[in-house]
Amino acid sequence: MKTSPLKTMECNICGKTKSGSLMMPAALVRGSIVEQIRASYPDWKPEGYVCIDDINQFRMRYIQNLLVAEKGELTTLDHQVLESLQRHEILSSNVDAEFEKDLNFGERLSDKLASFGGSWTFLVIFAIILLIWIVLNSFLILRKPFDPYPFILLNLILSCLAAIQAPVIMMSQNRQEDK
Repeated sequence: MKTSPLKTMECNICGKTKSGSLMMPAALVRGSIVEQIRASYPDWKPEGYVCIDDINQFRMRYIQNLLVAEKGELTTLDHQVLESLQRHEILSSNVDAEFEKDLNFGERLSDKLASFGGSWTFLVIFAIILLIWIVLNSFLILRKPFDPYPFILLNLILSCLAAIQAPVIMMSQNRQEDK
C-alpha cells in the first residue's frame, strides 16, 4: 500500500507553502486573534489556511496587548512569561526540591515520622500491637499479667507516644507552611 505525501498549503498571512500538519483552517481562528491579524493585514480574509507559526505570533501579541491593557506596562517577569509561552517552556522551578535540599537531619526525620504517623500502615500496626497487648494481659497471662486491667502501663506508653508524636507532626506542618 502506497502512502500519499502530506498536502502542502499556502498560508494566507506569510504566503509560504507548508505541510498540512503545520496549517490551520483560517475559518477556525478565534475572533480576538482575527482582530490582531486584521490590524496588521487589513485585506485578510478568513478563507484558506494559516500556518501555526503565524497564529502563535498573533496569539503572543494578543496576550501582550491584554497584559499592557491590564497593567499599563510590562515588567521583566511579564516578558519572561511571554517568551516561555512562545517557546513552550516551563518558567517555574521545583520549589519542593529546592526546599528539601536545605533541610537538616532532624527536619528530614520529623517529616518521615510525620508521614508514617499519618498513614494507614501506622494505624494498622498500632491496632495490632494494642490488640496483642490486651490479649496477652487479659487472657494468656491470667495468673500474673505484667499490665493488669485497666492497663495503666499501656496508658502511660500511649500518652508518651502522643506527647512525642504531636510536636514532631507540628514541626513538619510548620515546614510545610513555610514552603
